[in-house]
Amino acid sequence: MRARRRLAWIAACGFAVAGLCYSAWLPAQFLNPGIGGPDAYVSELAAADQPWSWLVRAADVIAGIACLAAVALVPDERPGRWGALGWLGLALLGGMTVLDSGLFPLDCAALSDPVCAAAEAAGRVSPSHRIHTVTSALASAGAIVSLLALPVSALRRRRWPLIGYGGAVLAVLMAVATVWTLAAIASGAPVGLAQRFQVAVIGLWLLSLGAALWRDRTMAVPPKSHVLLEGAGTPPVLICAGMAGAWFHWDRVAADLSRDHAVIRFDRPGLGLSSGHRRPPTLREEADRIGALAGSPVVVVGHSAAGRHAEAFARLHPGRVAGLVLVDPSCESTVRPRGAARAAAVRAVQRVLPALGGTFGATAVASLVLPFAHRLLMGAHDGARAVYGRGRVLAAATAEWLAYPDMTAELDELRGTHPFPEIPVVVLSAGPEDRCHHDLAELLDAKLISLPGTGHEVQLENPEAITGAVRTISRFHDT
Repeated sequence: MRARRRLAWIAACGFAVAGLCYSAWLPAQFLNPGIGGPDAYVSELAAADQPWSWLVRAADVIAGIACLAAVALVPDERPGRWGALGWLGLALLGGMTVLDSGLFPLDCAALSDPVCAAAEAAGRVSPSHRIHTVTSALASAGAIVSLLALPVSALRRRRWPLIGYGGAVLAVLMAVATVWTLAAIASGAPVGLAQRFQVAVIGLWLLSLGAALWRDRTMAVPPKSHVLLEGAGTPPVLICAGMAGAWFHWDRVAADLSRDHAVIRFDRPGLGLSSGHRRPPTLREEADRIGALAGSPVVVVGHSAAGRHAEAFARLHPGRVAGLVLVDPSCESTVRPRGAARAAAVRAVQRVLPALGGTFGATAVASLVLPFAHRLLMGAHDGARAVYGRGRVLAAATAEWLAYPDMTAELDELRGTHPFPEIPVVVLSAGPEDRCHHDLAELLDAKLISLPGTGHEVQLENPEAITGAVRTISRFHDT
């Protein structure tokens, strides 16, 4: 909760900085007497040939970067359509503001300098001068979209009243400024005052967003664990998905096993339909999680990195395990501990990951990347976009990846202090022959089954191999 509040305050400061820097034209207009008063465009203050252009351009670049950073850190994991549209509009405003002055400034002030106006009319201006018109229009469009969408989102969700009610008032003012500006352009009348009014509204909007986030007192959603129990029969089977995995990847395995076994599926914190990712995962914590879900002795199916969880559970709770099926388990011949500096950096990232998972930026990245990656690696599934389009899933998956070397070291220590119980174990090794899997099978006195024509996602490509291994252990348990 504390990390979440800090990120909200950083976002608030980002919008405040953006609003102040976006309004730098107010004092800058008095520094440059060459600009033709209020009839000229504000952007002419940043024209390349103006003496104080560097100051205005620097302020615009800072404003754009601050706006982009603030949008990324907004504590809004599930913004809905209106919220997402509004935040993306602000991202467009920030990005185009950076390009507008940073990369594509005007060559000269056309409304204040007749020579510049003649060059513009004759087409003797640089590509930067022409592109500036497009980036300015896109920046204004982004501001308008955000002012239309975010107040609707805030009012519908009863969150951030300053954005809802204050934004609605500013949206009306923005509509007036936009109509005034377009009418002035169409009639050939001076446009400077109308544009200044429009830019001033945008500056007030950014400052209002900063104030709303600074006062945000939204409480974090209570943790929720997703556990699915199907079928009946002993011994029960508990399925542990691999890194970043979800319950639905095991539908075919569970459907088959649930005919004669009680089958337990679950999502680890932050993954699938479970929330509650609050701290870096540890091997002992995952073993205890399995123990909390298991009643009578269970057959634990552990895929990939979860094979470590299953082995740790067997070593820590030997009386509560009926057998293990390790599905293409993660396996290293040597353990390489992190250096002190790298370990400290990883811990710092892990501490902030849960809060980052609740931001709009994480949700936007997850929505763009994770469903596509899922389709590429594991095929299409109806529930994939709803699950993997969430920022908390991206954060939890990153946390598991960062914790992987630590879990490897934890398991190595457990092997030295906790003997492995005398239980049946099957190791399913997918793909080409793996020497490490041979060594693991020898260590655990396990039966090794090679699956040379199967990829790493055995539960999707060859579920019959998993159900067959479970039934082999069940027959052993029944005797």
